[in-house]
Amino acid sequence: MLTSTVCAALSAAGLGIALLTAYRKRFLAATRIAAWSLIPIGLVMTGIIDWVQDLVLKPSVWAGFGVLALSALLFLISRAAGRRTGGGRTERRAAQAASRGGAVEPTGSAPTLGPARTPDRPGTRRRGSTGGDAEDFSDIEAILKKHGI
Repeated sequence: MLTSTVCAALSAAGLGIALLTAYRKRFLAATRIAAWSLIPIGLVMTGIIDWVQDLVLKPSVWAGFGVLALSALLFLISRAAGRRTGGGRTERRAAQAASRGGAVEPTGSAPTLGPARTPDRPGTRRRGSTGGDAEDFSDIEAILKKHGI
């Protein structure tokens, strides 16, 4: 009841200011002031003020907000902990299978490099392939030594 009176007084005061502003020939500003001053009484008439008042003054509503906040916090904590441990379902199953000894480590062969080939162009010499792999990597080793690696 008190909030309705306060809102009605605010609207009346705002409309009075709007009338004074319009008297001074500032019609655009008067229209804006009138629009803002009608909001409080409109909220009272629609019942939104009573709903907000009931919402703010009931301890059970605040307890409900607290429970919702706790729930959101627990979701965030579990998500962060799951990311830290890699907690996806497939990762957990793979880890369990590996701990049982059922997983076999894959073995692969070393990559083989064929002999160094140079295009057959006039004026270029072919390298001899007698040195094998050591000759292939000599250029790379020289570049790495040049850069201090």
